Amino acid sequence: MSRILLVEDDAEMAGMLRAHLVAEGYDVDVASSTTGAIDAATSAEPDIVLLDIVLGREDGREVFRELRLMSDVPTIFLTGRGLETDRIAGLKMGADDYIVKPFSLGEVSARIETVLRRTSAARAALDPDEPTMVFGNLQINEVTHEVHLDGELVELTSKEFALLAFLAASPRRVYSREQLLENVWLSSPEWQGGATVTEHIRRLRSKIEVDPDHPKWITTVRGVGYRFEPNTAE
Repeated sequence: MSRILLVEDDAEMAGMLRAHLVAEGYDVDVASSTTGAIDAATSAEPDIVLLDIVLGREDGREVFRELRLMSDVPTIFLTGRGLETDRIAGLKMGADDYIVKPFSLGEVSARIETVLRRTSAARAALDPDEPTMVFGNLQINEVTHEVHLDGELVELTSKEFALLAFLAASPRRVYSREQLLENVWLSSPEWQGGATVTEHIRRLRSKIEVDPDHPKWITTVRGVGYRFEPNTAE
């Protein structure tokens, strides 16, 4: 049985959706605010999120950004904005689907089933015991979110792992702090400063580098940003 987190501030809409989805066989948790949504996502670990992007005076897209810092849980946006530009913007943010109000309950069920089926198939195609990226003695597994160095598990936070995996996915490509904020934090310099990136790079180096003051895996390109060096041999 899949668990759904419904983030909707309209009590009538939330009640109608919850009753329908429970009848369809889902477990459903409901939140009506940014804080409530993050708390519910942390405690309930949903399989999919239905997220209204207008939560009273709050922006549901901020919930999505926070969720992406925690996990890659599939998320469907609910919105009254039917313009094509709005739908494209939502999908570019990383939403798995976009449902425009008014909608039928049958459409909601169908879209949930489609997204769950697609994400389940993608995960099943990956062997969780095999690392997805290997660089000498450094192994990165994007399925299990684990990193091994010299055969030993390296304890990383979710954001440290996301940063390492993003850099390693494009070896030797240089990313500025602004680009890393946008791609890893789903944020921008207007919301977070470059110091956030600098501090996470420092922490990551302290865990995977033999000498963090003279890094070999994650190097600094002065005046530009950071890059991952794939041919490092310890």
